[in-house]
Amino acid sequence: MYPKLHANVSRLLKKADLQFEFNDVDDDKTCTETYDTNMMGKFTCNNQKCNCNGWSSKKIAITIRMYQDKRYNARVYSQHCKACNTPSRPYLDTESYADRVAYRIKKWNGVDVDPPPFSRNSGGKHETDLCEGCKAGHCTYLTSQS
Repeated sequence: MYPKLHANVSRLLKKADLQFEFNDVDDDKTCTETYDTNMMGKFTCNNQKCNCNGWSSKKIAITIRMYQDKRYNARVYSQHCKACNTPSRPYLDTESYADRVAYRIKKWNGVDVDPPPFSRNSGGKHETDLCEGCKAGHCTYLTSQS
């Protein structure tokens, strides 16, 4: 989870007169709403012995959740390095993250909003065996293929 990006989300919510706090507890059992989507970002391999220079992805799985008392969070799933299979946490495109999260919270709260930019072209083959979102059943790639 990325609580440091709450200010970016909060700024977008404020435009719709919404005020939410970030929920630090990564819990999907007590949420009142949940939504799976994806976003853009970059990865670098954390294995110092690996020669991988990193990769970018337009298909980083994210689960956005809303809780009682105007709280939310978003679980961002890691991907594994194709060269050595080490799990890597993404460096997020902060605007993509804020747009996706704020859009969903606004929708849940009845705000009429245009959807954020969305590209069907992921730029490359999605490696489902390397995607933690796929393994957890929360990657939108899986639902778009069925």
